[in-house]
Amino acid sequence: MRSLTRSTAAVIASAVLAGAVACSATAASAPSAGVASPAPTVAVQRTAGEARTLVGGLTVPWSLAFLPDGAALVTERNSARLLRVTPDGTARPVGTVAGVLPAGEGGLLGIAISPGYASDRAVYVYYTGAADNRVVRLTAAPDGTVDGATQRVVVSGIPKGTIHNGGGLAFGPDGFLYVGTGEAGRGAPAQDKNDLGGKILRVTPDGAPAPGNPFGTAVYSYGHRNVQGLAWDPAGRLYATEFGQNTYDEINAITAGADYGWPLVEGVGNRQGLTDPLLTWTPAEASPSGMAYAGGSLWVGALRGARLWRVPLGKNGGVGTPQPLLQGVYGRLRGVTATPDGSALWVTTSNRDGRGQPGADDDRILVIPLT
Repeated sequence: MRSLTRSTAAVIASAVLAGAVACSATAASAPSAGVASPAPTVAVQRTAGEARTLVGGLTVPWSLAFLPDGAALVTERNSARLLRVTPDGTARPVGTVAGVLPAGEGGLLGIAISPGYASDRAVYVYYTGAADNRVVRLTAAPDGTVDGATQRVVVSGIPKGTIHNGGGLAFGPDGFLYVGTGEAGRGAPAQDKNDLGGKILRVTPDGAPAPGNPFGTAVYSYGHRNVQGLAWDPAGRLYATEFGQNTYDEINAITAGADYGWPLVEGVGNRQGLTDPLLTWTPAEASPSGMAYAGGSLWVGALRGARLWRVPLGKNGGVGTPQPLLQGVYGRLRGVTATPDGSALWVTTSNRDGRGQPGADDDRILVIPLT
């Protein structure tokens, strides 16, 4: 969505903050900045039930994607392992992805399951290798194991760094693969439409630029700092999480060809030609990573903020007042994925990534029912 005038945005932000204060009897601090569009009238929506640990003893589980049989494949960032986790809490390694070189924020990151998995058995992963970040396609065997050494490269040449490696990966409702990348700490190239860093890419399952892309390349949107979460609402609108620098983290509503401002702007800029965020937080409240849509809301895992954010959506795609959940209970929250029927969230923690407090059972997958 396009930016409002500065005075209008200020009025809206004040109104949203006032509502957040009024509703904060059981919540932690509300977002310190507001939304860049009017808060919608929100319909009755699902809320989160009590979280429980499905499986523990993991090491930096980064992302997960559900298989048709209800189990999930989970990536471990530093070990490069793929784990198969079933709803009863059984977890077993099914493969190790070759070529992964974890360092800093890089390693084995996003995962997506082919919409045609029943016939093609295709599993897509995003990882940091020797020369770049890349997306590759793997194939699952009938017994569920995955040969991590036999890879078909889908997208290569995504810049790598010790920070801002992106990693968001998901198939959209249009059947195309969306890839959230980071600018690898380089800043300015996020504005270069010929550079794959700081972008959201949209490609076919084989890696070709998807038909209808705005520049005839894989680039779908640009001016991003670090995109790890991608989610669609029932109307097919795409949302993405965005790590800010020192002041504002973001949720953005993504449109083809739009410039989201980095490094020219952090947060709401009200600048011609740039698209302002739907919602901003301080990094201390968020550092938003994984995101899912379910039950009328976006659900966002916060790393530094160590909480789960519930962000209600209106029918027009605007956001209501966010609600913080699980603050400080499970540490850093990373991946957030809704079960295929939308009845629960599976959430990964990220406490052994060098920034949390390690413990014997510190990284886990949580199940949170939506009631």
